[in-house]
Amino acid sequence: MVIRYAQKNELHLIQKIAFETWPIAYGNILSEDQLEYMLKMMYNLDVLVSQHEQLNHQFILAFDVSGNEMGFASFSKIIDNPSKYKLHKLYILPNQQGKNLGKKLLNFVLEEIKKAEEKTAILLNVNRQNNAVDFYLKQGFSIIHEEDNDIGNGYFMNDYLMQMDI
Repeated sequence: MVIRYAQKNELHLIQKIAFETWPIAYGNILSEDQLEYMLKMMYNLDVLVSQHEQLNHQFILAFDVSGNEMGFASFSKIIDNPSKYKLHKLYILPNQQGKNLGKKLLNFVLEEIKKAEEKTAILLNVNRQNNAVDFYLKQGFSIIHEEDNDIGNGYFMNDYLMQMDI
């Protein structure tokens, strides 16, 4: 397996993985309409390019030995608190789950953050009903609080804000 930074011309792989994983990860949590709305809003290629270029999101891709994509993560510094980082995304293709790939991607992100001069914590949002809550708790994150974020079109993201000190 190879884990490395994604190039701009590989952002379509991020989109592809999201469109394959989200219906399974959120199919029992979100309505089909909300799922479609959020995928279009968050994984439009123009949005991914903007995140990559203007918001300094670092996209990480995992590939198997044959060069097939397996999953991805993205993170960035928090603009108004540069000693803290945000894990924005971490998704593993359904046929690749159960192989500790999520932990490997998270560890890659953590190792990259540890190289920074200023670092105090990493934060993330996760849907309160998502099975990934248990994964993040096992990795050392703690729940800071609940938040309901209006994302437009009458939809909300009902999340936990979680944090791990670094």
